[in-house]
Amino acid sequence: MSGLYIHIPFCRQKCYYCNFYSLASQKYRNEIIEALLLEIDIQKQYLNGEKLDTIYFGGGTPSLYEPEQIQRIIQKAVSVFGLSNNAEITLEANPDDIKPGWLQTLTETSINRLSIGIQSFYNDDLKYLNRIHNALEALEAISLVQKSGFSNLSVDLIYGIPTLDDYKWRENIKTVLELNIPHISAYALTVESGTTLDHFIRKKKYLNVDDHQAERHFNILMELLNRNGYEHYEISNFAKPGQYAKHNTSYWQGKKYLGLGPSAHSYNHISRQWNIANIRKYLDGIKVGVLNFEKETLSKSQQINEYIMTSLRTMWGMDMLKIEAEFGSEIKDILKRQLVDLEETGYIFVENKIVKLTLKGKLFADGIASRLFI
Repeated sequence: MSGLYIHIPFCRQKCYYCNFYSLASQKYRNEIIEALLLEIDIQKQYLNGEKLDTIYFGGGTPSLYEPEQIQRIIQKAVSVFGLSNNAEITLEANPDDIKPGWLQTLTETSINRLSIGIQSFYNDDLKYLNRIHNALEALEAISLVQKSGFSNLSVDLIYGIPTLDDYKWRENIKTVLELNIPHISAYALTVESGTTLDHFIRKKKYLNVDDHQAERHFNILMELLNRNGYEHYEISNFAKPGQYAKHNTSYWQGKKYLGLGPSAHSYNHISRQWNIANIRKYLDGIKVGVLNFEKETLSKSQQINEYIMTSLRTMWGMDMLKIEAEFGSEIKDILKRQLVDLEETGYIFVENKIVKLTLKGKLFADGIASRLFI
């Protein structure tokens, strides 16, 4: 089974921290829908006949569209690729877009999972991030979704915001717990080069992020959610048992996926490719049946490193037997030697030939993975 990602590149306004390809404009709103439908046909061979197990609408802000427009894309994708039983179909939504009429129509589509970009329940944090919604709208949106019957619900939170002290961060987590949200994605605020946030910090208009604060917040997050029965199944993701995000889990487990839309990435085990991050050039190509993209064929070492990076981020860990079977005993032996120091310093533990990060190790997941790269 494979996954399908659809990138919607429009936003009402650009968040200061965002480094994804998106535009604070809807100039090509209708053209993108038609282009996505055409791209499905252009890419119909990419998944080699595998049915879709997940469909994910991300962005940008997919909730800017009417549900009927989203459903057109779903129906086209299903007609071309097919859909497995119990498939997960997710839509990212901003709180300010979630209104009763829109939500009622959405319940009549194939969407069966919503991911809401809350980020914080405090207005000063939302202002720092340049989010378009306010704290009250965030709470109202969650209430509307729950009353509508959507039980498969996720919210995004951001920690390490300079305006977010430890008390407020705890309260954000407690609010999610009280609302009985089954899935939580939480990300440290990072200052990406070229973003408005980066510019403001360089000009001393904004406070910079504090790595020690982010580390405290991550520890608070793990402690509170673990205590309340959530499984920390991936570095940035927590879920009640059995309610993991199927789509994102497929990324970490190395499954194939096809990305549609400007800047969207695709992966088929052998190569990785990404569409051009320019809406005009993307549309011009699609109109004549040509996809503007770049492609990278993965070397053996890149495939190994990909597995190391993604598997260590999860609660399922890095399987040394899998490494030996797929990459050979020599690679396994190299990794075993490298693991000795990491185990002695308390960053990892090995259990039944599965390598996993300790609580301490989860703070430095990317650095630990890079130390193991072939």
